[in-house]
Amino acid sequence: MLKLVTKSHQEIWGTVKQWFLKERRVLLTASGVAGAVILVRSLGLLQPWELAVYDQFIRVRPTEPRDNRIVIVGIDEEDLQKFGFPIPDGKMAELLQKIAADKPLAIGVDIFRDLPIPPGDTAGVQKLHKAWETIPNLIGIEELPSGKALGVNPPPVLHQKDQVGFNNIIKDIDNKVRRGLLYHAGNDGSIHISFALKLALIYLENQGIKPKPASGNSQDLQLGKGVFERLRGNEGGYVNADAGGYQFLANLRGPRGTFSMVSMNDILSEKVPRDFAQGRIVLIGSTATSVKDVHSTSYSAGLFSAPKEVSGVELHANFISHILSSAIDGRTTIKVWQNSLGYLWIWGWSIVGALISWKLQSSRNSVFCLLGISFGLSGISYLVLLGNGLWLPLVPPLMGMAGSSIVIMSYLARLQEELKRSKDFLQTVINTIPDPVFVKDQSHRQIVLNQAYCRLTGYSLEQLLAKTDYDLFSPDEAKLLWEQDERVFQSNEECENEEQLTDAKGVVHDLATKRSLHKDGAGNKFLVGVMRDITERKRLEEELKQANAALRQGAYHDPLTGLPNRTLFRDRLNQAMEMATTNHRLVALLFLDLDGFKLINDTLGHDIGDLLLKGVAQRLQGSLRGSDTISRLGGDEFTVILPGIPGLPEASTVAEKILNAMTEPFNLNGDIVAVTTSIGISLYPLDAEDIDTLIKHADAAMYRAKELGKNRYEFS
Repeated sequence: MLKLVTKSHQEIWGTVKQWFLKERRVLLTASGVAGAVILVRSLGLLQPWELAVYDQFIRVRPTEPRDNRIVIVGIDEEDLQKFGFPIPDGKMAELLQKIAADKPLAIGVDIFRDLPIPPGDTAGVQKLHKAWETIPNLIGIEELPSGKALGVNPPPVLHQKDQVGFNNIIKDIDNKVRRGLLYHAGNDGSIHISFALKLALIYLENQGIKPKPASGNSQDLQLGKGVFERLRGNEGGYVNADAGGYQFLANLRGPRGTFSMVSMNDILSEKVPRDFAQGRIVLIGSTATSVKDVHSTSYSAGLFSAPKEVSGVELHANFISHILSSAIDGRTTIKVWQNSLGYLWIWGWSIVGALISWKLQSSRNSVFCLLGISFGLSGISYLVLLGNGLWLPLVPPLMGMAGSSIVIMSYLARLQEELKRSKDFLQTVINTIPDPVFVKDQSHRQIVLNQAYCRLTGYSLEQLLAKTDYDLFSPDEAKLLWEQDERVFQSNEECENEEQLTDAKGVVHDLATKRSLHKDGAGNKFLVGVMRDITERKRLEEELKQANAALRQGAYHDPLTGLPNRTLFRDRLNQAMEMATTNHRLVALLFLDLDGFKLINDTLGHDIGDLLLKGVAQRLQGSLRGSDTISRLGGDEFTVILPGIPGLPEASTVAEKILNAMTEPFNLNGDIVAVTTSIGISLYPLDAEDIDTLIKHADAAMYRAKELGKNRYEFS
């Protein structure tokens, strides 16, 4: 079992190694281009493009339903004109009391209130102070110090009650907001909770959901069904981005106007239903453009529309909706790959681009194919983001794929140019060679041929170029030629072979072909074959072979009957005697002489006599075993060697069989001739231990059979 596993591993490794050697140009090119793309990406040069593609995917998503768990009380331009700016404390307190009367789950005030407004309005300050103290689940905001900004303190009362969340917003290099914050560490090391998370936790606690470490990664936050993976500075499309605090990619619900909104004046004038805020999170903030609390998001600009910025309070509503929808509804959160997976993704598509150009070897076809794949990859990235929330890198793999393809196409163009120069040079050289010469590429296509090769095959140069042997010759011939060529390509060694080739007229040529491998300056490999037509030489060799066979036949066989002659008879008898000695067996030698043959020969002629001798030879061959030897010593004398017999009875049986075979008359060209034979038998080693004595005893026994009446057999 272990041997089988080891053998299997060796076969797999051998296959992988062979594939790598064959495709190493593709792998090296793809790796180099992928490395360059990764380097460019690490410098941040691709970040604007990646963010732009991400925004486009976000904008073309299907419109999501409104999140009715959140309602915004917007302070618009009319409110500012009516109540003043900033909104006086007294009016703010009145607004909070009216909203609180509708029993919302939480109220978030996205307005800074670290100082009295207006200064000296003691009554207004007291009213607002009372609202801060008495209204439950009221969350104010603070701005944490960041860079040169000193920050803004929260209302002291809310700070003491721990009902404050920071509203710091992270902006990307293009001044857009795509990320949110859950936690941030203060300068004193204390942990601050974001405004959006503070409000969301109040709502979730009412649903029985509390924060806990994620099961997959204890450093990530889990709220109900949602896991908020922490975003770091070099993940996704970001490079060296601000990674402070617990950041997450915000899955914004939509553009400006996505959430339910009423104005401050509508609340104070009681123009809204009394239960509009019941069980909801109410956000209070400025929506007036003059306040300049507006931000750009992925939804802010389209390809054909003017930018539409979203107010700060709407942005916080999106953050809260993201948290609630993920925790309660299981809505997708935006996730990114680790850098290592991103690098593999870029490398893999770089291989695709290089492989396509390498296989197609056509700039036009490669461009069309890569365009189709690019659209497909874009569609895959969009669908994955839509369905799984995974932000796949798109710009780097497209650049890797295009870059690898361009490099390979440039390399192939150089190869083609070098190939053309090599072909022109080879064509000039081989046309001076009288023997047929062919040059093939690694695809076994004929690329250079001389006129002698064209004459040999019977095809014109135009018919032969760019063709393989399978296009020109029979399948059997093409298979053999292909195998011989491939052996040279694989071994890189010269070889000489003899083969056959059928030309266009059906004439078969015997060829001696010498093949060798050559390489030009660009690394193109060529198989060069030089042929020599040896058809005439083969014909002469065959004639000589037949003549030698005829000579050998005449030297050892009777020319009339084709039976072994006296020379071959003695050799066979010697072999039979040696084998009998080794195996402790007997050899029977039967000496035959036809009775009355001279009379037949004299009366009917020699031609009839010869026919009779042939007929006798045929009957003897039909009566004996294949291992027995029948010979004609001359005239009408025949011998039979029975090797390896156990005793006399077997010799008697054969003799009887021969006598019976001769009883039937012969029909010789219309003449009916009857003949019998007399047989003498001697046995080795019973009668003699050498050939001459054994023959003498058999001959004497045959004459004794004639004297006793003929047509019988006698033992020595």
